[in-house]
Amino acid sequence: MATDVVGVRIPLRSTGHDVRAVKVVLHREMLRFVNDRTRMLSMLVQPVLWLFVMGTGFGTLAQGAIPGIDYRTFMYPGMIAMTVIMTAMFSAGSIVWDREFGFLREMLVAPVSRGAIVVGKCLGGALVAVGQGVIILALAGAVGVPYDPLLMVTLLAEMFLAAFTITAFGVTLAARMKNMQTFFGLMQMAIMPMMFLSGAMFPLGNLPSWLHVLTTVNPLTYAVDPMRQAVFSRLDVPPHVDATLNPGVSWFGWQVPVALELGLVALIGAALLGVAVAQFRRSE
Repeated sequence: MATDVVGVRIPLRSTGHDVRAVKVVLHREMLRFVNDRTRMLSMLVQPVLWLFVMGTGFGTLAQGAIPGIDYRTFMYPGMIAMTVIMTAMFSAGSIVWDREFGFLREMLVAPVSRGAIVVGKCLGGALVAVGQGVIILALAGAVGVPYDPLLMVTLLAEMFLAAFTITAFGVTLAARMKNMQTFFGLMQMAIMPMMFLSGAMFPLGNLPSWLHVLTTVNPLTYAVDPMRQAVFSRLDVPPHVDATLNPGVSWFGWQVPVALELGLVALIGAALLGVAVAQFRRSE
């Protein structure tokens, strides 16, 4: 007795499918962010504590050395960076959660390129991190930073670039992770030293040689410094205070331009995106 065989047609991959996949993954990340109020608030606690508690405490110690400016104003760009970076890493870590619950496998068998999934994840994580950073931007007036429209736009662009790079880094780490505990342990081991060595909480000038080298080779330094340069360009502070708190990044005595710093961050982000895509093509 003959048996009819029903053919199964698998849709061909196309650029249109890949673009739609990017949009779907990005939209899913935004919905997760909007619907998770607890996560939104918890991610703000640490930077706010650093800014208003530690910043006030450090300010009392440095009051005589840097007259004419609130130390919280100096820390403000670093706290924006901290908020964006931590949020971006947590967004990237949701890949591990998706793997544990089987959702990642469903995405990987869809007729779209894995690169599209990674790009959507990185864009979604970056936008979520920027959304979190906007809340810190709203606190600018409380620490003496003017609500200058051009400054706000500049900081938003720099936040997005830093967030995209960090999300790509997090996706690269999460691509082979099997559980959340391993990912968060590795994240803390990688991100916390980089944050402390980025100049987010102390000026980059007059450092010991060994510490200067560590801050110079730290990629996050080139994400924090442009934000500080943008903020200090809108402040009215004495020249010697600006030179002390905002010396910029130097290579062998040559001050690195902001455009080159941002270019380095973008280049690192593109390289990490490529590594993340390669990791996903070998996974599952």
